[in-house]
Amino acid sequence: MDSKLMIQTALALLAITAAGGLLMAFQRFAGAERPPSWLAMVHGLLAGSALTLLLFAGFAYGIPRLTWIGMGLLVLAALGGVYLNLNFHDKRLPLPKPIVIGHAVLAVVGVGLIFASL
Repeated sequence: MDSKLMIQTALALLAITAAGGLLMAFQRFAGAERPPSWLAMVHGLLAGSALTLLLFAGFAYGIPRLTWIGMGLLVLAALGGVYLNLNFHDKRLPLPKPIVIGHAVLAVVGVGLIFASL
């Protein structure tokens, strides 16, 4: 398996992750305070799996600089997701919309950079 295939696989996982993220964002902006816990967990698990695969590809085979930059943004997005989960979702508090938007923007730009690196 080469790094390009690993990046493509990670992008496929991130596409599924994005679909779940969009669903959760639509729910939040439609008036729900929090998404279902199972959906948030699957979203985080898929994102973490994709990030782990990208890190492995980077350290084992080497990846383009743009992919590293995209991964850095995904790490920041992941930290935002962990913050949302631990400080709001887990405590059954409404998710703050500005942080939800920031989390999404970081993730979208990160994925876009990774896609552009192919």
